Amino acid sequence: MVILSRSWVATVNHHHHANPHSFTTSPKKPVFFLSQKPHSSHVCSSRCSLVLEEDEKKSPGPKQDKWPFFEPAPDVLNRVLSKFLRDPKTHTVSSEFYEKAKENSELRTTKHLINHLVSSKSWDLLLSLCEDLREYKALPDPHTCTQLIRSCIRQGKFRITHCLLNVFRADKSLAVSSSDAAMKGFNKLQMYSSTIQVFDRMKQSAGVEPSPGCYCRIMEAHERIGDSQKVVELFREFNSKRLSFLAKESGSIYTVLCSSLARSGRALEALEFLEEMKDKGIPQSSALYSTLIRALAAAREVATVEKLFKEAGEKKMLKDPEMCLKVVLMYVREGNMEKTLEVVSAMRKSDLKVTDCILCAIVNGYCKQRGFAEAVKAYEWLMKQECEAGQVTYAITINAYCRLEEHDKAEKLFEEMVEKGFDKCVVAYSNIIDMYGKTRRLSDAVKLMAKMKQRGCRPNIWIYNALIDMHGRAMDLRRVEKIWKEMKRMRVLPDKVSYTSMISAYNRAREFEMCVELYQEFRMNRGKIDRAMAGIMVGVFSKTSRIDELMRLLQDMKVEKTKVDARLYSSALNALRDAGLDSQIRWLQESFDTSQQTSTSKYSNVKNKRTS
Repeated sequence: MVILSRSWVATVNHHHHANPHSFTTSPKKPVFFLSQKPHSSHVCSSRCSLVLEEDEKKSPGPKQDKWPFFEPAPDVLNRVLSKFLRDPKTHTVSSEFYEKAKENSELRTTKHLINHLVSSKSWDLLLSLCEDLREYKALPDPHTCTQLIRSCIRQGKFRITHCLLNVFRADKSLAVSSSDAAMKGFNKLQMYSSTIQVFDRMKQSAGVEPSPGCYCRIMEAHERIGDSQKVVELFREFNSKRLSFLAKESGSIYTVLCSSLARSGRALEALEFLEEMKDKGIPQSSALYSTLIRALAAAREVATVEKLFKEAGEKKMLKDPEMCLKVVLMYVREGNMEKTLEVVSAMRKSDLKVTDCILCAIVNGYCKQRGFAEAVKAYEWLMKQECEAGQVTYAITINAYCRLEEHDKAEKLFEEMVEKGFDKCVVAYSNIIDMYGKTRRLSDAVKLMAKMKQRGCRPNIWIYNALIDMHGRAMDLRRVEKIWKEMKRMRVLPDKVSYTSMISAYNRAREFEMCVELYQEFRMNRGKIDRAMAGIMVGVFSKTSRIDELMRLLQDMKVEKTKVDARLYSSALNALRDAGLDSQIRWLQESFDTSQQTSTSKYSNVKNKRTS
């Protein structure tokens, strides 16, 4: 507690007969002294914050001393020490007491000084303290050492941490406990190389054997850096030393080992260690089951996953929703959709929340493998299990209702979704707006888009394309042009569907010049021709007698290898025949093989269905 250029330790002692509520001078006992007693005489810390108390009754005081000093009560001792260190007027006096205390070998070390240095963040003085601890062999008790190491690591004082570890290695028990605390702290900060360094230095110390906790920390560090082989070697070393497998760290050691093996693709080997745990009576953890089930689900070991999942459920160790998601995805990939619902039932029995990721994986899996009708049934069953759907699940289910043309249910579910706060899902807005277009509720579509903007959700290209298409079919060119300009103003780049819908709208209104203008803009933007675009433009060029542009379109289609269906081929052939261009007719017949183009395009089928 004195500020010196050399290393120092201050100690405090007071008489047990003193009045605890007053300060008195005592000519018989000094307050500050140093100890050279062995480690066995250390006292224990009662608080993790390093607020340490002296064991007054066991403290033998000196018989004579010519340095009398006042004796504070225990409850104000720390404040007195802090006052002396902060007050420059007491530096000289404190130094004199400290020098005299070092001459007395019968006195023992207080830990109030350590508490003050840590609480005042006097890290440089702690380095000096380390030197005196080594010189006078006045080592603290294991609990004090552990808390001191943890405090240094929490404050980022790694150099001081290593200095303290070097001092504590002079005692075997302190070396193990302090190294364990240091490795645990470094692992929390993801400083795995420092953990490895501490473990190696501890093993180099003569007569120091790592504890099960130390092995757990070092195995965790190697597992985090992906060195699974080193983890196995350390486990074998731990096993060869025949340390107690009933230690509380044994379960963690096996968990780290199995996790490392599972992540390195050796999940089946990890299962053998799980059986070994059962044989030795070591309790398993939910983290262990979670790790193994995840790895085995990724490897599609269906039978083994089912066995472990059932076992974990019986032991009430289903606590990881992410693990359950892996199992659900495995069943979806295997096409066994009924098993996904069994996973949900097991989660509900274990009072484990079914996340939206699991719900959307199940509903989406039913959509792709069983159809929209089965997907809707699965969603309704999940809701009966009191599962809470999230934004993605709502969006997928709304799309399924729209595809099934159950528009009332889709709209009702959308309103429920918005009421729960999911009012910024662009996919859901797109599905509802598209549904309004198919049911010719154009005004409702425009209103919904306005509400969407008010809620801070920006429309995307899907929504603009749906609005353009529905108003184009209704021959509302004014609204189509307004939406087109707004889309460009909002810097939403039009895609092939946008241009196709615009050209189709103007084609219905027989404004062929606008069709040609938009087509040229599309080609200037490096748009690739598809059969839908080509079918419209062949008709436009034929009606406007633009044979040269028609031939250029056909040539571009040949270069881009666009397939020609029978309807498009027939339209182009009739246009060339009407123009009397025999050579171009022969080129068309030689360039496009229509023997396999017997069916019309998907676009033509949809168009004919809508116009009929």
